[in-house]
Amino acid sequence: MYAIIETGGKQVRVEKGQTIYVEKLDLEEGEEIVFDTVVAVKNRALKIGTPYVSGASVTAKVDKHGKGKKITIFKYTAKEVSSRRKQGHRQPYTRLIIEDIVS
Repeated sequence: MYAIIETGGKQVRVEKGQTIYVEKLDLEEGEEIVFDTVVAVKNRALKIGTPYVSGASVTAKVDKHGKGKKITIFKYTAKEVSSRRKQGHRQPYTRLIIEDIVS
């Protein structure tokens, strides 16, 4: 059984017991979150929502918060020494453990 949920502007395929990384959520570690924005659910047959499946939900537990690997951003204009800029970025994330899928 799996479900496709929508979070952080992205769609994620989840199964019970799976660990997923999503955009940072404003929750404490150990809290539970219920996703009602379920796009599709497959138990025996596939149910696809228009846009969401009514009555379906996914329950997850917040495991931890963190930051991803650092990426380097380097912007420059060719042949101009004064317009070079180096910058780094680390995307914050929330790690969730999927506990239950209700269809």
